Amino acid sequence: MHIDVLTLFPEMFSGPLQTSILGRAQANQLISVHVWNIRDYAEDKHRTVDDTPYGGGAGMVLKPDVVVRAIEHVKQDRTAPVIYLTPQGKPFTQEKAQELAGFPELILLCGHYEGLDERVREHWVDQEISIGDYVLTGGELPALVVIDAVSRLIPGVLGCAESAEFDSFQDGLLEHPHYTRPAVFRGHTVPEVLLSGHHGEIRRWRLRESLKRTRERRPDLLEAWLAHRQGKDNLTPEEQQILADIKAELSRERR
Repeated sequence: MHIDVLTLFPEMFSGPLQTSILGRAQANQLISVHVWNIRDYAEDKHRTVDDTPYGGGAGMVLKPDVVVRAIEHVKQDRTAPVIYLTPQGKPFTQEKAQELAGFPELILLCGHYEGLDERVREHWVDQEISIGDYVLTGGELPALVVIDAVSRLIPGVLGCAESAEFDSFQDGLLEHPHYTRPAVFRGHTVPEVLLSGHHGEIRRWRLRESLKRTRERRPDLLEAWLAHRQGKDNLTPEEQQILADIKAELSRERR
């Protein structure tokens, strides 16, 4: 996969893209990321990229001519979608990450200041993505989030393919708890089932903990998961029993 990033602050990407999984993925040519400086497409001597908004108001707006020159130079005749990172976009989810991982190329456009001239959004942007209901200084950190989430879904990027398969949200649920050595740490022990070597019981424990954690922390995800399964009738008998046990357990705890 190839990802182009359009930004006013390319230096924000150098560290994260060169370390850990993203650094190895690029070294192994599994992904490639090219960061472009939008300011290079300004044609005046001051390299102006923003201007005051029509109608007045605080802040500055990114100029359409500069941004479009950058988009057209990078995109040329390719079909790569142009994705604008903005708090007004659709929420970024694991499902969206999987969708984007299916593209051979992406172009990420980082906003800044008060935002982007609306004409660019209407005619040159294909998708708008938000990483949450809060405002950041610019789109650079959201772009890094998208790059990280999408890249780890590319075959070969993670050392173990199961790491992505069993991540939180991958099947619509939060992930089960994890433990490692030592088995006892300052009096706190690892659940006995994980030490048993009984793979069937371990799988059932992990499913139970995943469902329980999702119900407690993200009931909205559990509702969506159940709806996706078209209601409880399509749950396996094991899943139905685990959900019933969790419900009974939580009911007892509230008494």
